[in-house]
Amino acid sequence: MKIKLLYAVFAILFTSVACTNLDEEIFDKIPANVYPENADQIAGLTTDGYAKLKDLIDDGGWWYLAQEVSSDEVVFPTRDTDWDDGGKWRVLHSHDWSNDVDAVNSMWSNLFDGITRCNNVLDRLKSFVPNEDTNRKIAEMETMRALYYYLLMDNYGDVPYITSSIDAPERPTKTKRAAVYDSLVVSLEKNIPLLLDADKKYLANKYMANALLAKLYLNAEVYTGTPQWEKAGEVIDVVLDGPYTFDSDFNGPFKTENENNSELIFSIPFDEDDYQGFRLHMRTLHYNHNLTYDMSAGPWNGGCATEQHFNLYEEVDLRKESWFIYGPQFESSGSPLMDGSVPVVINPRIPALWIKSGVNTYEEIKMSGARIGKFEIKKGAKENLSNDFPLFRYTDFMLMKAEVELRMERNGDEWINPVRERAGVAALNNATLEQLFQERGRELFAEGHRRQDQIRYGKWNQAWWEKPAKTGRSTFPVPKWASDANPNLLEPAQ
Repeated sequence: MKIKLLYAVFAILFTSVACTNLDEEIFDKIPANVYPENADQIAGLTTDGYAKLKDLIDDGGWWYLAQEVSSDEVVFPTRDTDWDDGGKWRVLHSHDWSNDVDAVNSMWSNLFDGITRCNNVLDRLKSFVPNEDTNRKIAEMETMRALYYYLLMDNYGDVPYITSSIDAPERPTKTKRAAVYDSLVVSLEKNIPLLLDADKKYLANKYMANALLAKLYLNAEVYTGTPQWEKAGEVIDVVLDGPYTFDSDFNGPFKTENENNSELIFSIPFDEDDYQGFRLHMRTLHYNHNLTYDMSAGPWNGGCATEQHFNLYEEVDLRKESWFIYGPQFESSGSPLMDGSVPVVINPRIPALWIKSGVNTYEEIKMSGARIGKFEIKKGAKENLSNDFPLFRYTDFMLMKAEVELRMERNGDEWINPVRERAGVAALNNATLEQLFQERGRELFAEGHRRQDQIRYGKWNQAWWEKPAKTGRSTFPVPKWASDANPNLLEPAQ
């Protein structure tokens, strides 16, 4: 098991000291005007601001699932009666969601919970006597709040913008997305000089903040109507010039023991026992794949790559063989993997979004769709993976740099071709934006980027497999439970 600093636990210890001054004032707690006394005590206050990251990936918070299943690269087909769940997976794929489905409800709740936790910590920190340590931690928590707000307004558009729990209105109104964007940019630019300048992959440091700022600038046209390609390029350069490097192994960032990988800029430190919340393997593997990986739990036979996305990869692309599970399957002993009396052969072709008995074969129902194997599934894997999940990764920023160059009518080949050559495919010559879009899809598959990319590249309203052309669905609605409690959320943004 990986040894990580997952939670910091701080205790204040008091010892009796011999003293001849009987008039000395004795306290049973540290007075507010002298707390916190040291950097460790300050650090202990800020851990709560990171707590909701672990819920982003699975159905505790739904962010990752909402990005992937609403895009053209991942689907959770209904397999006869399995994976129906009231149609919640199908409506995400076909863009027929309502304001009362799991993805809409839980993503809003989790992201606002993260924002509230950051605000609670900030209210406490700002009540202390200012010093270098408290100022740095304030900058850190404001950066974490900016991360949650970036994900929130990226998915919901106009949202309430609240920067204090103490002063928060009982029934807040929505703020226009462009104004939220402006506030986040101002906050990050103010705080970056104060943040720690060190390679700490689990900390909101200077490089994580610049990565977040670069993402905001890259998507500025979507958020505000005005592109910011030049600013995006400047900040991307800061990230690329940081203490991170391009891994010669395309699998490196996704291995079980990836916490020290040179590409990871900011990641979620999952652990199968102590920091749970990453169960992608359970959601994608066939029921009997536990015999392949010697798992202690049986997988759920659900999500897979769309055939359309699977076919984006050339046969010689090394990522295709490594990141997808398809074809005949075997037990760890080498014996054919069986589903009853039927050999398990995973077919990348998915016949329909709802695969039904009487219409489709048993094999089509149980074994269609290439399964997601990008994140290493170690032998003996449990229900939760120990792979760190990269929220910001070096190769993504190389491809972002290429995009900025192309958007500004320059050549981006020097940033694209190392990625392609690492995967064993031919270099491009004068790559186009369309070619870059497809390369981002291949390289960043199953990392939570595709929805945002499709929107930025103007692909989101187009038709793809089992999803018709549709407009007006680039953001999710305010959840019904939230607007029922606060009708102001149904009013236009201020």
